[in-house]
Amino acid sequence: MEQKGKWFVRGIKDGVPIGLGYLAVSFTLGIASRKAGLTSIQAALMSLTNLTSAGEFAALSLITSQAAYAEMAFTQLIINLRYCLMSCALSQKIDPRAGIGHRFLVAFGVTDEIFGVSVASSGRLSPFYSYGMMSAAIPGWTIGTYVGVVSGEILPDRVLSAMSVALYAMFIAVIIPPCKENRIIAGIIVTAMAASTAMAYLPWVREISSGMRIIILTILIAGAAAILFPIKEGEEEENDGA
Repeated sequence: MEQKGKWFVRGIKDGVPIGLGYLAVSFTLGIASRKAGLTSIQAALMSLTNLTSAGEFAALSLITSQAAYAEMAFTQLIINLRYCLMSCALSQKIDPRAGIGHRFLVAFGVTDEIFGVSVASSGRLSPFYSYGMMSAAIPGWTIGTYVGVVSGEILPDRVLSAMSVALYAMFIAVIIPPCKENRIIAGIIVTAMAASTAMAYLPWVREISSGMRIIILTILIAGAAAILFPIKEGEEEENDGA
């Protein structure tokens, strides 16, 4: 029991920076939730049960466009499919003695940041390490969303519009570093942006809902990139050793 407590405390320490970052980003999510018509409780509950910024922002866009439930579910599947791969990779670092229940709970809390910190830690990890990080990160994401909705009900529209720029800054911060390191990724991102713009204006295609356009572009561009630019075995070994 003492060892579990040490793992939990270690996870909290490593999760605090993640929680603080989530607090800032999810504030913008709360503002977007208010614009989509969600109450503060509804938005907070969404963030508490769905730890995915891209997925939640896409969901808000679909809610605004009154998309069908099936379309929303399929969009979430495509957008969050990477978490399945992360969970599989992370399962190799979890203590083999951890039962299936622990593994399911750890998988629920997998985010890009939590996964990155976990895989960077040396040796096997206790599930309680993940629980500690989740205990610090999830409240930050949930509280930030709630405060964003409440602030959106109080602050003037001009202030809210200015703060909404944070969303675009977050997306830019996500795509710029990999673009600078890899020209192929930069080309794929530019292609995706150009194709998305074209689909918004081309006849017939523009009649398709925004959510379905995201699905089509994701499958086509990601599939084409996987076929044209596959990762070779040597590159995989180099990345594993990095």
